[in-house]
Amino acid sequence: MATCSSMLLARRTRTNLGALLRCSPRLLSPSRCWGSGASVAPGDGDHVLYTQEHYALKASLRKIIDKEINPFVDKWEEEGQFPAHQVFKTLGQAGFLGVNKQTEYGGLGLDFSYSIAVAEELGNIRCGGVPMAIGVQADMATPALARFGSDELKREFLVPTIAGDVVACLGVSEPGAGSDVASIKTTAVRKGDDYVINGGKMWITSGCQADWMCLLANSSNGPPHQNKSLICLPMKLPGVHVAKKIDKMGMRSSDTAQIFFEDVRVPSKYLIGEEGMGFTYQMLQFQEERMWGVANILTPMENVINETIDYTRQRKIFNQPVLHNQTVHFLLAELATDVELLRSLLYQAVALYIKGNDVTKFASMAKLKAGRLVRELTDSCLQFWGGMGFTNDVLVSRVYRDSRLMSIGAGADEVMLSIICKYMETLPSKK
Repeated sequence: MATCSSMLLARRTRTNLGALLRCSPRLLSPSRCWGSGASVAPGDGDHVLYTQEHYALKASLRKIIDKEINPFVDKWEEEGQFPAHQVFKTLGQAGFLGVNKQTEYGGLGLDFSYSIAVAEELGNIRCGGVPMAIGVQADMATPALARFGSDELKREFLVPTIAGDVVACLGVSEPGAGSDVASIKTTAVRKGDDYVINGGKMWITSGCQADWMCLLANSSNGPPHQNKSLICLPMKLPGVHVAKKIDKMGMRSSDTAQIFFEDVRVPSKYLIGEEGMGFTYQMLQFQEERMWGVANILTPMENVINETIDYTRQRKIFNQPVLHNQTVHFLLAELATDVELLRSLLYQAVALYIKGNDVTKFASMAKLKAGRLVRELTDSCLQFWGGMGFTNDVLVSRVYRDSRLMSIGAGADEVMLSIICKYMETLPSKK
């Protein structure tokens, strides 16, 4: 049972957001209010995690998705890039790039459950690349800066990122160090009032368009978990080379870059928090990133199931709808059940997280199951579409390609299993 103080805090949060939704010019324009065709939100207490304010936020975002994003997705997929500055400015003006960030820096000051609600709604974008890039901007490149950065640093980098005036990217992965973050080779050597950066980063979302990078680099020769720092690195500095835009099998509308650094001088004041704490900051950020990713994949899975039901109800084979085959409707029922089980695990993790608990185990479990479930779900549903499923004209084929990244990015399945085993105390100790 919730304590009196936590219940009071919850009421205050709902009241604050309610006032914000009524009064904020960013969220109260006619195009961003509840209207005909909007989903009816359940009453307070009818959802395990969301309140009326969560649903109001989702409804506002859905209007932007339907008007400003989805009509252009197919074009962006063909071009291999979406206009990040344009899209982020629209989202920033509406308040969606700093939902759980401090109000003094332009955020809404809400708890992480509201970011999860936003992540779920972003799943209605009919591709994976655009919501992934939005997630990097709002919930992956900025958490450490918001928590540990100086006021000066936040005003220079966080404020314009939340406003959508700049594009941010996260520089962690390298050609030889993806899930194994401790093995990165990029260095940041202190020389006078600067850090001199050398090395390279790989698989950088929005890397071709980014204005700044939250960079993880080795800032000393100490132990690998204690020698890394996070640094805000402007991408226009001399020595920053965007080597190429990577050609990917999925996430086509998101530009992904390989980037090299050659004697790049960054002012030491751009260090986030304490030197040597970068690995710890990044691991904390991974909790949120993994939960965000799970939330974001729930809606595409639901949409694929629903569109598959509609298609198989219309498509006939041997004089009856495909859906009438027990193999089809039973499997769709089982997949829908698995989606709801995953949702319940996610909501449990988020509820514990906003109360200050370490949810690394639950976040890892949720990400593991999300990556595996979306592969099974899209493969099964694509089969029911027959030849149409093998074309680029339907959502299921796009989700099939885009969602394969779920089991790789932000820690591969095998890393998630190792983390879970560690918490179960079944992981063999290193000799």
